[in-house]
Amino acid sequence: MPVLNIAMVGSDELARELAKPTDQRDVHTYVHKESVDGQARILSLIRPAKYPERLRPLLNALSAARAGLIEVNAIDATLGEALVAFSSAGIEHGVAVIAPPQGEWIDEEMVRTLFKQAGLSGWTFEQADGIELRNAFFMIMDNVAELLASIEEQPLVVPIDQHFNVKGIGLVAIGYVQSGVVSVHDDVAMLPHGGTGSVKSLQVMDDDVQRAGAGDRVGIALRNAKEESLSGTCLIVHPEIEDKKTNTFRPLALEAHIVSSMTMTVSPFQKKQLEVGDVVHASIDLQFNVGRVESVQEGAFSVRWETPLLQRIDDAPPVLIAQLDSKPRIMGSALLRKIE
Repeated sequence: MPVLNIAMVGSDELARELAKPTDQRDVHTYVHKESVDGQARILSLIRPAKYPERLRPLLNALSAARAGLIEVNAIDATLGEALVAFSSAGIEHGVAVIAPPQGEWIDEEMVRTLFKQAGLSGWTFEQADGIELRNAFFMIMDNVAELLASIEEQPLVVPIDQHFNVKGIGLVAIGYVQSGVVSVHDDVAMLPHGGTGSVKSLQVMDDDVQRAGAGDRVGIALRNAKEESLSGTCLIVHPEIEDKKTNTFRPLALEAHIVSSMTMTVSPFQKKQLEVGDVVHASIDLQFNVGRVESVQEGAFSVRWETPLLQRIDDAPPVLIAQLDSKPRIMGSALLRKIE
């Protein structure tokens, strides 16, 4: 069933206009599900409830999202940072809702100009009406259908953000399928710890399924896997295969970076320049890695990471680069090349 993940900066009230709440942790999620011609389609809102106080939940939401929703309550630094974040994450499709506090006014033309300056000219402006918003996002779903299908052709990558033992089922890992497809009985590997296991069963939206594809939030029941393999940052992939008898070779989808060469695309709203010794944070596939700039040469930065950063070998998404003492905290996006 098609699913569109939507990163949202806005209020709980607006989110409930669009979908029903399902999970109310640091990142609140809301789901709207409907059937068309016998096929279910799903809108899934991912709302970092503690943003702007905490940046990481927003970055995690952007990692999983293919569309965006911003509720504009004021033209201020928070709006500017949100625009930088969505643009740097490559969220080309989205909806803005202008909602000034009662008795106040917001210049819509100025807001539209800011969206264009940030690189979000493809976004639309809608009213705070659930039906209109759902229709707008279903149009976006149709527009990105081919993209989502192509992402399922890529190698499997599932960042895990929860895991626990369930009586009668065993070890269960939960995360968003970022790319590829995972099926029941698949062998999987858990990086960076290197553990392995096999898929006993899968659940998507509380339904048992035989496969889960790009965009699905999936619960993976694992057989012959150790819980410590899922500790900390963990990404599930298909294991490497090298069978000389059948001439079959499949490499791991990810490579670990200790030192990267980083080429930045700096946000138009960002004034700060990175220098040697600066500490940066990188967000990719729900990872949040700390690094330090070791050198700058011809516009490329050499960055050493405190813990290995896992990046897809092919078709890697943009890496969001942040500095927590900058304003805005998002520096922009980056391309990383492994040095060691």
